[in-house]
Amino acid sequence: MSMLRFMTAGESHGPCLTAILEGLPAGLKIDLEAINRDLARRQQGYGRGGRMKIEKDKVEIVSGVRFGETLGGPVTLQVVNKDFANWTDRMAVFGEPAGPKVTAARPGHADLTGVKKYDRKDVRDILERSSARETTMRVAVGAVCKEFLRALGISIVSQVTNIGGVAVDLSKIDRSRLGTENGSELNCYDAEAEQQMKAKIDAAKQAGDTLGGIFEVTVRGLPAGLGSHIQWDRRLDAKLAAAMMSIQAIKGVEIGAGFDCAILPGSQIHDEVFLDETGEVYRKTNRAGGLEGGMTNGEEVVVKAAMKPIPTLMTPLHSIDIESREAVLACKERSDTCAVSAAAVVGEAMTAFVMAEAICDKFGADALVDVKAAMDSYKQRIGKDW
Repeated sequence: MSMLRFMTAGESHGPCLTAILEGLPAGLKIDLEAINRDLARRQQGYGRGGRMKIEKDKVEIVSGVRFGETLGGPVTLQVVNKDFANWTDRMAVFGEPAGPKVTAARPGHADLTGVKKYDRKDVRDILERSSARETTMRVAVGAVCKEFLRALGISIVSQVTNIGGVAVDLSKIDRSRLGTENGSELNCYDAEAEQQMKAKIDAAKQAGDTLGGIFEVTVRGLPAGLGSHIQWDRRLDAKLAAAMMSIQAIKGVEIGAGFDCAILPGSQIHDEVFLDETGEVYRKTNRAGGLEGGMTNGEEVVVKAAMKPIPTLMTPLHSIDIESREAVLACKERSDTCAVSAAAVVGEAMTAFVMAEAICDKFGADALVDVKAAMDSYKQRIGKDW
């Protein structure tokens, strides 16, 4: 079992959202404002909906940290749902249900399968937990994991590369700028493409429609050798793909060149290895995305995820009423037109957790000072060969 793990709890319009992160080493300094900055980033972005104007997420840490440092025990994080004040009659823990039931299931959501699987008569019993509001706590957990990685010289950045078919020109992107403030409302580093993306979002909103897209997450500063080729469930690319696919609305994941690997010949895909004048290993390309044989190879880890359009449409799709069994239009919940930039922040968080988990598995997780010492010793052993 992995040393690092987390669990989230809470409903979209319930009293609060909670996460428990277990397995962090003791001695890690926690920056509360850094967590809140990532929570704010998750709520921002062109195309977001009205809920973002109500909730201004702030985290509270209620266990596992004393005087700003982790103790080695489970860290409990909590975010209060301000909107619960408007939902107490419909989301009370006890008492009798109040307000109308939701019975018009939304295509593309967990609604219909969920009510069948869990034997519920109200779609709200499903949609409250399946909502992407749950990712609030993943971002909080990921922000803590980022602090851990940052203490080891590892950083995680992201960018949006496509919205609704409008793609950035990757040849124009200066990758060294990724993660720097660029004034973009879509976390896009191609200003021309961003304007086209915004126009497409505006058109979709006017039509009562939604848009998906693609984002990319990059990890810098990882040592070679995290993960393993020994067993299928220890391959780091498999863990990373699973973590990305666990994010609501994600339908595809690529690592490095991804699906281009199936199209191009091997001579144009595999990253040749060279030695510089000092004996240092280097590659001129990174089509593998920093992962070979299920292990990090010392290059930047690059993962892309494709997000489908949000299934809550203001111009609803055809569906059925689970109670009357009649044809209806799907229910409308307060929603976004496009949330790809927000999903990129969630992608950063899940990537941070996977990489923090890999670090703990390889170098231990009792005390930060020991993790650093073990990692330094390992880097010294592999030396210039990597």
